[in-house]
Amino acid sequence: MKLTSKGRYAVMALVDLARFNNINPVSLRDISLRQGISLDYLEQIFSKLKKDQIVKSIRGTQGGYVLSKKPNEIKLTNIFHAVDEKVKTVKCKKDSKKGCNGKATKCVTHNLWDELENHINSFFDKKSLEDLLKSNNENRI
Repeated sequence: MKLTSKGRYAVMALVDLARFNNINPVSLRDISLRQGISLDYLEQIFSKLKKDQIVKSIRGTQGGYVLSKKPNEIKLTNIFHAVDEKVKTVKCKKDSKKGCNGKATKCVTHNLWDELENHINSFFDKKSLEDLLKSNNENRI
């Protein structure tokens, strides 16, 4: 199982945005500088986040991005879904009659990996941006 940089960077950028969200709209350039993420890549990510209504863009000289919802209402699952990130531990589709090895039966460890995928997705569904903000603040003390 591998989480791509798109998913990780989306979460990093949104945590950064959430830290400054209540002050002014945050520019992607500022997020790019603070987090070391390419500005072009952030623009692609934020286009998807905006389309999924996780962020809103504010135009003008003081413009930038703000969260569309409160940090506790934005789950990591929502972020991953917005940027087309899927957490998969098996190659086959869950409802497929074919197994991940291309044969008629599923491999002998299929249920193990399927269960792990369920645990991971459940974990991400319980974690919100607010949880990450809190843990980040606790580490700074």
